[in-house]
Amino acid sequence: MRPHQIQGFDLVPDKGVGPVQLRLEVGFGLEIPCHLRLLSFGENILLVDKNAILPELGLVGRIARKAVAEREAEYAGEIRRLLDAALDQVRRAGPKARPRVADIVAAAGLSNDAFYRHFRSKDALMAAVLADGVERLADYVTHRMSKESGPEGRVRSWVAAILAQAEPASAADTRAVLCQTGALGADLVSGQAGSAPQRLAVLLYEPFEGLGVREPESCAGLVAYAIVGKLSEYLWSNTEPAPEDVDRLARFCLSVAAAQAQ
Repeated sequence: MRPHQIQGFDLVPDKGVGPVQLRLEVGFGLEIPCHLRLLSFGENILLVDKNAILPELGLVGRIARKAVAEREAEYAGEIRRLLDAALDQVRRAGPKARPRVADIVAAAGLSNDAFYRHFRSKDALMAAVLADGVERLADYVTHRMSKESGPEGRVRSWVAAILAQAEPASAADTRAVLCQTGALGADLVSGQAGSAPQRLAVLLYEPFEGLGVREPESCAGLVAYAIVGKLSEYLWSNTEPAPEDVDRLARFCLSVAAAQAQ
């Protein structure tokens, strides 16, 4: 039977494949019945569970999965180059000027087609830059916490690592990115583009459990919103917390944990 063309997807009858829900760029879902198998993917569609969509077909299946993996790696490289180029352009432009897509694409060494393959607009890219920054911050905080052996030390290190983002070397870049994403309603506290408090709260679950906190997830979430809120305050006031400020906030976090301990 000839494939049927549905919204750019080639579908052919097959057996043994359960329903697969795809989210299209235009915002609606396409349900693939269990007797159909997806043969080809649009370039803007995120691939999920490739093995379930494309079952083992011997040589054909191996070649197809290899091609998909190579394309995935290529696209991941493009996205990383665009994120790094956008951050570099923001650093150069500062908080008042908005970098152009053409400048970002040129700095990344890519084409406009590559840009719009991954991002619908410059605002979407800047939101991704903010979310990427949150992930980098989480990695840095995790590294700092790993140097401590006890739960109290890890909590103190968690606070110090977050507030270190208000140091002049880091604060200018962070403020510039926040200015670029402010029109989207995306900031460190609201988390519209990737919640900093929620992401950083996860890092407190284990040390809070070690301190005997009854509900570590809830407690960590409240503490994370408080500390990220203070970081935002330091950033926008262009001030750097003094060591005694960091110590006071660390003691606050530990006192909250103690109050919630079993």
